[in-house]
Amino acid sequence: MVDCVSLHSPVRMSACYLCIGLLHISLWLAVDTQTAFTIDQVMLTLLPGNEVATGTSVTLRCEAKVSQSVPQPLTYTFSFLLDDQVVYSKKISDAAVERSLSPARVSNSGLYKCSVHIYDKFKKSDGQRLTVTGFQTPLLKVKSDIVSEGEDIHATCSAGEETGSLMYFFYENDQEVKRVTSSNSSVTTTLTMQKLRDTYLQCAYMVMMQPKAGNSNKSNTVKVIVQDLEGITPNIHISPKANVVEGDRVTIKCHVQYPSDLEVFLTKGSTVLHKSHTGFSHSFTVRVEDSGEYVCKAEKGNVQKKTTYWLNVAELFSRPILRLIPDQVFEGEHFHLNCSSVIISTQKISRADIKYVLLKENRLIASLANYTDTARRTTNGKYSCMAEAKGINKTSLPLVFKVKVPVSAPVIRAVSKVIVGRSFKVLCEAENGTLPISYTLMKGHSRVADVTVVEAADRAFFDITYISSPQEINNFTCQAHNQGPSLSMHSGPLRAPVIVPVSKPVLMVEPKGFTVTEESDLLLICSVQQGTNPITFTWYHYGVLIPFSTQEVMKSQGTHVVKAIKRDQRGSYYCEASNQAIDSHSSFPVTIAVSLAIWKKALIGVSCILLLVAIIIVLTVFFKKMSNPRRKKQANELSVKPRPKSGDPMRMSLTLDIEDNTALNGTPCVMGRNVWSENVSGSESEDQSKEDTELVQPQEVDPSKEVLMKKAIECENSVQYTEVQVSTQGALEQTEDVSEAHRHTDPNVGSSGVCTTQQQ
Repeated sequence: MVDCVSLHSPVRMSACYLCIGLLHISLWLAVDTQTAFTIDQVMLTLLPGNEVATGTSVTLRCEAKVSQSVPQPLTYTFSFLLDDQVVYSKKISDAAVERSLSPARVSNSGLYKCSVHIYDKFKKSDGQRLTVTGFQTPLLKVKSDIVSEGEDIHATCSAGEETGSLMYFFYENDQEVKRVTSSNSSVTTTLTMQKLRDTYLQCAYMVMMQPKAGNSNKSNTVKVIVQDLEGITPNIHISPKANVVEGDRVTIKCHVQYPSDLEVFLTKGSTVLHKSHTGFSHSFTVRVEDSGEYVCKAEKGNVQKKTTYWLNVAELFSRPILRLIPDQVFEGEHFHLNCSSVIISTQKISRADIKYVLLKENRLIASLANYTDTARRTTNGKYSCMAEAKGINKTSLPLVFKVKVPVSAPVIRAVSKVIVGRSFKVLCEAENGTLPISYTLMKGHSRVADVTVVEAADRAFFDITYISSPQEINNFTCQAHNQGPSLSMHSGPLRAPVIVPVSKPVLMVEPKGFTVTEESDLLLICSVQQGTNPITFTWYHYGVLIPFSTQEVMKSQGTHVVKAIKRDQRGSYYCEASNQAIDSHSSFPVTIAVSLAIWKKALIGVSCILLLVAIIIVLTVFFKKMSNPRRKKQANELSVKPRPKSGDPMRMSLTLDIEDNTALNGTPCVMGRNVWSENVSGSESEDQSKEDTELVQPQEVDPSKEVLMKKAIECENSVQYTEVQVSTQGALEQTEDVSEAHRHTDPNVGSSGVCTTQQQ
């Protein structure tokens, strides 16, 4: 880096900074021009072509076409790929590169591509497949063409200038015997000559990366001569050869003519009896088990030669047999053990020459052929005997002795619920007794069923169809026997709780009569004639379970109280009874009626009486008004009457009111209204008591007013008739008749009973 500060002169410093700025600008322009290029195309060419014969010189040419903004040299990184694996790479400044395959081999076949990297840009060509046909013929050589039987030979197969990973095939008499893989153009291996005949060897190869190209032609043929090793075949000799009996001494000899570099074996079956590098003798005392084929074998390398001999050994005496008398022994009984053997070679030994011993768990218990003891559990065990004569020992097969236990008195018990009228299961079992044990189910003195228990896991189960009463269960017993010295053992009677199903329940109610007064208590009583406790009772109303009505009792009767019964609780009731028998039974339904409460009845009676009194009072007042004749007479007269006294109930006051009526036609109408007052205030009564009569002075009346007053009186009469119309039906009809007649005679009376007049 240039240090402009070290320049003390200002002019020089300015020039320095100017140079640095120009350098930065030039570098920026250089970078900018460097990035202004693009790779147009990358082409791969195979010369002389895509398919050539092996050994041809092939050239791979890769060329890149690049467009640039400013022509300048570029650095190209070319890579050749074979089946997407880079096989060659080169960095140059030219736009093309070549790769030579000289000579081309089958291993060079495949799909080739080339790629170009220029700075941060990359492009790859299209693929070109190269196919190289034909293989070089391999060459086979052997180290020695004359070998002995079983000797290995060294064979070398060469593929010339073939490259790549190769697999070599070796053939003996046109049969493939071995395969070897190598990345070299030649390989050496060992082949073993097993057969006594001349052998012809060949080899071939294939390129593992090009399996479709197939195998090469087979190489030249090499003849190998295999010599026989007859001189190492051994001889075998056994003495004595005939009439060999157990206890005799036998000698076996193995002899080899050319013992150099050999191994000699004496075998019987898969057992090696003796081994040596030269001939040998093997001597031993024979037993009957020593009969069989003996082999004398000589080995040199991979070559084996053998000779066999069959030896027969006669038995001196047979294998002893241990017998138990009697076959089955129960506790407390005597038993005998006898050991015996059959003499076969009477010329060799006599009966007295055989000695016997008895063993229990391989421990000596007697040096005799016979043994007697009392059976008990301590005598159980594994027994055997051994016979010996002339140094030959033979042991019998083991005898397992187990004293039998007499069966004990069985116990019978129910293993399921016992319900009258239903099937149930019982078990008969004896605590002690050697299997097999036979069990018999008895009912009284009759045999019902038999079961034999053979395995310890088995049980004697019996199915009983049903019983009619709880007492019937005590008739069942069972017997057990196992061929012991005692007779069959009997159990006691079957004891088990018996469940009696409930009978059909009966529903009763209190109070009796099936009618209950409202707000009183209803007692429902459900009872059964029979059934094992506890019994569950449930009550229903119209088929619906009554809440909290289920109860379990230890008796044959259950109760449920319906507190303060209401009218909507009347209707059909029934009960259900059940016990451990599961099945439930329902009673017949009972219909309960609920009558009104006493206070409601009294209230209704009082209400009826009050209603009747009210009707009588109304009728009395009505008929009293209808039967008073003075009303009509007083309405038609206009006079002055003495004022009634305070004690007179018929005090009368007449008031005439004149009103203008314009409701119908705007014509004034004079309406008269009679006001009757039966009750007078206390002040009026006192004024009336002071006067006997009161006179009204006549006054002059205008004629027109007189006419109006007369019409008012007639109108008052009409109004009185219409008032009566409201009272009763009979009076209504009478009033209608009178009103209708009055309307026909007096045109001044309207349809509503209102009097009208026209003004003069």
